[in-house]
Amino acid sequence: MTKKCHQTSSYLICFFLIFSVDAFADDFPQWRGLNRDGVLNEQNLLEELPEGELPKKWSIPIGSGYSGPTVADGRVYVTDRGIGESDNQVERILCINADTGEQVWEHSYEVNYNDDEYNIGYKAGPRAAVTIHSGKAIAVGAMGDMKCLNAATGNIIWEHRLAKEYKAKMPIWGITAAPLVHENLVIQIAAGSDGACVVAFNLETGKEAWRAIDELAGYSAPIIVRQGKQDVAVCWTGESVTGLNPQTGSTLWRLPMKSRNMPIGVATPVTAGKYLFVSSFYDGSMLIEMNLDRPDVKQVWRRIGTSEKNTDALHCMISTPLIKGQHIYGVDSYGELRCLDLLTGDRVWENTTAVPRARWATIHTLQDGNREIMLNDQGELIFANLAPEGYQESSRTKLLAPTLRQLPRRNGVTWAHPAIANGFIYARSDKELIAAPLTKPQ
Repeated sequence: MTKKCHQTSSYLICFFLIFSVDAFADDFPQWRGLNRDGVLNEQNLLEELPEGELPKKWSIPIGSGYSGPTVADGRVYVTDRGIGESDNQVERILCINADTGEQVWEHSYEVNYNDDEYNIGYKAGPRAAVTIHSGKAIAVGAMGDMKCLNAATGNIIWEHRLAKEYKAKMPIWGITAAPLVHENLVIQIAAGSDGACVVAFNLETGKEAWRAIDELAGYSAPIIVRQGKQDVAVCWTGESVTGLNPQTGSTLWRLPMKSRNMPIGVATPVTAGKYLFVSSFYDGSMLIEMNLDRPDVKQVWRRIGTSEKNTDALHCMISTPLIKGQHIYGVDSYGELRCLDLLTGDRVWENTTAVPRARWATIHTLQDGNREIMLNDQGELIFANLAPEGYQESSRTKLLAPTLRQLPRRNGVTWAHPAIANGFIYARSDKELIAAPLTKPQ
């Protein structure tokens, strides 16, 4: 009797341990995580990183590409340009077993980055993270090849060639924004002509539902916000920040933000309460106040420096900033990590130790409770706290080695955004896709 009760207690303990891990961990099924906001819901993560290098669970070869991995239902999804010669004219969508690193399926298709009409720069590979939703994997390549696949098998459900179908006014770096699923629609920055900068497709059939905005496209991924009883799709194009009705494509509000040089709005818009913030490499930053009772907005402040080196407030490049309390934190044009006063844009402090100073120096940041988990472009993983008092780094370790395909200078970079899901970090370079545990030993 005593032995049986002891066994039952052990089973219950195991059950609750397993249940607690599952209950307090998320997949990372799209760009910037579950809610596209860079916020983690993970328990039992390491408090300090090990010195030297973070041990890997697995590492597999991968081709070049700028797209970060996403994670759902025990699988990792990522895109690349294929493994082979530097002029390899193919893009691949890969599905990997998250536990073992074994390939589940691969879908490849031909592309031409040197197309006479749609030639793009920085040819290392596709840019956009794969979106996983309702058993579907939705991917878009650098030239606008959009695929909706069965997430389990890789079979095509529907597809579009955005550049050809919508006569794209192709941005110089191609199509970069990850597909956004809202209810029954997939919203995509398509860069099309004649009012098709943004296009929505039926999730099940791929049929066009609407097209919107007659402007040059940017590189930033759209997000959903809530104003009153209305969901709003916020789309930062090369000419404006615009709020659309996500079911119809009708414009609910618009604030112009034209570029002085060329549109380089890469970072994703970020929100906190009633505030919405965007920041661009050439064109500085804008803080927007959203009316939370109805779809309406007003500009709080807009600040622009005189050049990419003489910046004011914040000129983000690849790094997406964050709003934390009454402050904005972000990486400026040459890698300067800055803290700004939310309501004025005034600089509170600047730090140059988080990433080596260089043009387009990058840090990807995820919020884990009150601390930040950061991956800089040298492949270093950092635990830190961003606070008005300053940059407080607790530990740093090596995660990936930089490679030269994404940027063939300054010893290379690791520009792809990592994913953290179910206690592991998944990250890629131009040579490998890795999984490494971030949880405390059990």
